[in-house]
Amino acid sequence: MAEPQHRQVRTRRVFYIPGYDPIHPRRYRELYRKEGAEQAEISDYELSLSPKTSKGGPYGWHVTGHIEGQEARSDVEVLVWSDIVRDSMKQGIVSTYGQLLRTAWTYIGSGALWRLMKLRKGPVIAALYPVLFLVVQLLLALLAAWGIGKGLAMVLPDWTAVFGLIVVPPILQWFQKHDGKFFAYYLMHDYAYSASTKGANPPELEARMGEFADRIAEALQSDCDEVLVVGHSSGAHLAVSVLADLIRNSRVPEAGPALGFLSLGQVVPMVSFLPDAARLRADLAFLCQRQELSWVDVTAPGDGCAFALCDPVAVSGVAPEDGKRWPLVFSAAFTQTLSEARWSELRWRFFRLHFQYLCAFDRPGDYDYFRITAGPKTLAERYEGRKASGSRIEKPVNKFTSVAS
Repeated sequence: MAEPQHRQVRTRRVFYIPGYDPIHPRRYRELYRKEGAEQAEISDYELSLSPKTSKGGPYGWHVTGHIEGQEARSDVEVLVWSDIVRDSMKQGIVSTYGQLLRTAWTYIGSGALWRLMKLRKGPVIAALYPVLFLVVQLLLALLAAWGIGKGLAMVLPDWTAVFGLIVVPPILQWFQKHDGKFFAYYLMHDYAYSASTKGANPPELEARMGEFADRIAEALQSDCDEVLVVGHSSGAHLAVSVLADLIRNSRVPEAGPALGFLSLGQVVPMVSFLPDAARLRADLAFLCQRQELSWVDVTAPGDGCAFALCDPVAVSGVAPEDGKRWPLVFSAAFTQTLSEARWSELRWRFFRLHFQYLCAFDRPGDYDYFRITAGPKTLAERYEGRKASGSRIEKPVNKFTSVAS
């Protein structure tokens, strides 16, 4: 790791970038409130939350932590792109099946799918799940149509089995209506969003990332002690590009607050392995060498939706030959930091586990989301001397390593 910036954190600005999530950001405030209170009780410290009072501004909350014998105040802001997500999900049934074909072709035809499988099978299975489940839905609808058509033909010989097809739309509509239980449409839209541009950022997302950069740049000009950017799931690769832009454009002052980047449950290879993701690959190659920030990447093998312990720079094939500083990659080790009872409860709840990084742990090790975001140490100081996980994956397996857009 680079030399940590030693300073007690009395005030902090936290910017949280969610993954591909259509839900209102109040979800994250309630999650922080509930899980923070539980972690505080387990770990014997104090957290108190209060709402932001400004109307019409950025969504977030204030938190005061009495941790490790010190008080720190953090202003947490959610950098919202859920409206973009919702717009991308406005697809009908026929359009979604069209997405399925195009997305499958993008990953299979480019060879990205096979290379991703060399890293972790969990997130690849998660990517294949919506494809397979949507196909199963269609087959079930067609099977029902065939059966009804045959039955009609037996009762009314003049009718043909084709009339059974009238049940196909309502069956598919039923599955779509109940996707909150199946997540097939949701995941299909998620993977299709990046695949539709073969890894390049759509214009509306690029514009929003510029707004994110402006918010963070403003905080870096303030008198707070630390600016901490947290990117969860696909929000991690957005954060990589936002931070790379800030540093390239000289918007990180030398005498400003300490700058930390915490990536959680990242799925960077799902994008960086696509042929037109040159922008992301260039940002990874750039950010991994910078001394202006500290970058810690936390995943867990128990999270089947993340590329656990895969160094996002190295596996993407863009690690500089002369070495890199970042990220520091280590595991949240769910099987060790969760009690046996809670692990048994959660181990098959894949989407819930993907959010565990933002939640309380029964036996927290050196990863505690609330100490990081509300405690008195900078990210750099908290993990000074921390060694990367020995089981991390660094082998470059990406076919597409161009960083020229």
